[in-house]
Amino acid sequence: MTTRRTPVPRRARKGSGTMTLDDVARLAKVSAITVSRALNNPDQLSPETLQRVQRAVERTGYVPNRLAGGLASARSRLVFAIVPTIAGLVFLETVQALTDALTAEGYEVVLGQSGYDGAREDDLLDAIIGRRPDGVILTGVMHSPHGRKRLAAAGIPIVETWDLTPTPIDMLVGFSHEKVGAAAAEYLVSRGARNPAIISADDYRAGLRREGFTRQCEKLLGVVPPARLVKAPTTLGRGRRGLAALLERWPDIDAVFCSSDVLAWGALVEAQARGLEVPGRLKVFGFGDLDFAAELHPALSTFRVDGTAIGRQAARFVVDRAEGRPIAQRIVDLGFTLMARDSA
Repeated sequence: MTTRRTPVPRRARKGSGTMTLDDVARLAKVSAITVSRALNNPDQLSPETLQRVQRAVERTGYVPNRLAGGLASARSRLVFAIVPTIAGLVFLETVQALTDALTAEGYEVVLGQSGYDGAREDDLLDAIIGRRPDGVILTGVMHSPHGRKRLAAAGIPIVETWDLTPTPIDMLVGFSHEKVGAAAAEYLVSRGARNPAIISADDYRAGLRREGFTRQCEKLLGVVPPARLVKAPTTLGRGRRGLAALLERWPDIDAVFCSSDVLAWGALVEAQARGLEVPGRLKVFGFGDLDFAAELHPALSTFRVDGTAIGRQAARFVVDRAEGRPIAQRIVDLGFTLMARDSA
């Protein structure tokens, strides 16, 4: 006995090799509306009909056009998140929490990289806004006048993160980088530092921490701490070279505040290579509390920022605004935690 199989359609619309909903319907011998119900409301179909449609979808490799459905309801179910770089470990916790929270609400996250100098951000924003996402989540509050204007006029939820300002474009969740720097200075001075220095990345947010540290050192010690700037994103090697350069010019420095845990790790390696006792001869302080910070020897003193809370709050902002719910508080300051460990 020979069993005949319904051939899989070879073509869709003229000029396109993409399988369509109609192709699936013909193969399953049901209407296009039935296929749509199987994909969006499967509980409305009998198990037999649903199985026929699922087999047809599997055989054709059909992928639903979510954009078309979104246009019909003025909803894309897409949220774009822009970070300086995916190599920045400090942002990964936020991206993971954001993705988990939005996925649970039926949204999909698209990740973009703007770079640390912001040169790519305007091009990214032009491309993103034209796709009418249900939300845009940005890292930081420094945007070009063109970018701010486009975002403010877009009519979609905008969430700025990892910074604070009294004048956000729309909504904001973050913390004060200046206060981080000031807290580092206060702590190191309280632990006996009298000749502190800085190893800092050259991006805007690291610059805010550097400014906060400098102002507080001037207030407490009457000195401007020497600084070594390195290119962002930061690396262990740049931390080593940064400390080496500081010691060559200012050999009596007794503490160093680093704008990232990776730089601080490099400073620790360089100090150990030179036989400098940490924290007796040199105190080392970082920022970010990355996974390795507590495992170093000595364990790294640093600042912990709750990236998970930032991601979840950003997601909640987008969902509430997209669903038409009121936003009681547009600016959320989550603060930071000083993690006092052996290195300082």
